[in-house]
Amino acid sequence: MICFLKIAYYIDDLQNLAGFREIVENGVKVDYMTPDFPSLSYPNYYSLMTGRYCEVHQMTGNNMWDKDTMKEFLIGTNPDSRLPMWWDGSEPLWVTMQKLGKRVYMYYWPGCEVTILGVRPTFCEEYVYNPSEKNLTDSMESALNMLKSDKADMAGIYYEKIDVEGHHFGPRSPEIQRAIRSLDQAFQILHQKIKEKNMRDDINVVLFSDHGMTELKWMEKVIELDKYIDMSHIVKMMDRGPVVSVWPKQDKFEEIYQNLSSVDNMNVYKKQEIPHRFHYKNGRFVSTLTLVAEPGWFITENKAKLPFWNNGTEKAVGWQHGWHGYDNEFMDMRGFFLAQGPDFKTNFRAGPIRTVDVYNVLCKALGIEPLPNNGSWSRVECMLRSSAGAVRAALIYSFLLLLLLLPH
Repeated sequence: MICFLKIAYYIDDLQNLAGFREIVENGVKVDYMTPDFPSLSYPNYYSLMTGRYCEVHQMTGNNMWDKDTMKEFLIGTNPDSRLPMWWDGSEPLWVTMQKLGKRVYMYYWPGCEVTILGVRPTFCEEYVYNPSEKNLTDSMESALNMLKSDKADMAGIYYEKIDVEGHHFGPRSPEIQRAIRSLDQAFQILHQKIKEKNMRDDINVVLFSDHGMTELKWMEKVIELDKYIDMSHIVKMMDRGPVVSVWPKQDKFEEIYQNLSSVDNMNVYKKQEIPHRFHYKNGRFVSTLTLVAEPGWFITENKAKLPFWNNGTEKAVGWQHGWHGYDNEFMDMRGFFLAQGPDFKTNFRAGPIRTVDVYNVLCKALGIEPLPNNGSWSRVECMLRSSAGAVRAALIYSFLLLLLLLPH
């Protein structure tokens, strides 16, 4: 959903990627960015926009269950996913901006359509599955026009193509290569538009991804839970893949735990035994048992429920060849961060950062006081000029998440 790890590797070879190269040569590139655990989209969207760990902002999965209300949060367009209880755990950047009287335009950004802490952005082009390249270039043009005309102080664009192609075909596929080249062409158009509108000294462009992607082998590394436990003893199971949430019946809890603990290539954690480094176990919606697969392995109830993809039809086309959500320290889960504009140094290579650090960079570039957060200022201050925060606007682009920020 924001761009993936393999893009971070691909853009190290910039000879044939003029759009990416221009950002790197005229701005900042970090070595890599470590996502929050779990290395899934929605948890990291919120970590990027709040600077807080998942257990603090409470968005702990793409699919969540609240045992008190029996409501479900499901990635996509499930109506219950817009309920305040999922989102009000922390205040995202765009809500803070609106509260300060700033105007925010968001394009396909998951959550912009939700009323969070009583606030919505000035404009929200609601999330749709896999926006087209034309959607991307049109939103870029619209965002620049809003910023140029002082109708917006910040614009954010979310582009999903890289994530979708990575899931369908794998992170090393020709399809991913083509998607990256296509995205690079869109960046070349963006650069040209910024020059045509004489905005080079008036806008920060920030690009980052929410996680990486690793390859899945066809049917080779599948953990079928019903081979080890009686699924009728499970009150609720949410998600499948690298991280699975399980709520066993109370009188079967120890039996289920012991049986699953013997399964190879998977770690099983009681809630309070989840490693502290995940910053996850205190989340409101975290299950009583959390299953975490070893890299490249996939957890499901049985093979009949494996993830196949389709082309907008009911007919399955093929196996998903790429996945993410594993231990966030696994190299393939790493994301990237690029930034260019008057608040950022030129041709500067920064050391590794973490997802929770991005929030402080954005607040500084926007000239606003960050809320309490888990990010480290010491990891990111090196990439900013001493005058950072003096520019008028910003475009934030996430993958891909793209943010356009006017220096304030």
